[in-house]
Amino acid sequence: MAKKFADLVAHRSPESQARVQAVYKKLRAEMPLHELRQAQELSQDALAKTLQINQAAVSKMERRTDMYISTLRNYIRAMGGELEIIATFPEGQVRIENFSRQA
Repeated sequence: MAKKFADLVAHRSPESQARVQAVYKKLRAEMPLHELRQAQELSQDALAKTLQINQAAVSKMERRTDMYISTLRNYIRAMGGELEIIATFPEGQVRIENFSRQA
């Protein structure tokens, strides 16, 4: 007889559940745009409608390795988030404010 995944997870030790949660948080902290959209449970079509572009444009945007900051900001905002740009140096991190809260 098949068991529900939720039941299997519930019977794992607290240590095992903590390890799984740590891996989940790490994977969630770093991901490509298409995975971020999927994690937000949005389709390309739904995001395209919010951005007022077509689905093919969203697909193309997700495959790009270089884009305008304003394009990325709009993509993130369409998912309900805000874009922050942080420069990382050996002595610490600095949030770059030039690109914050622009229309």
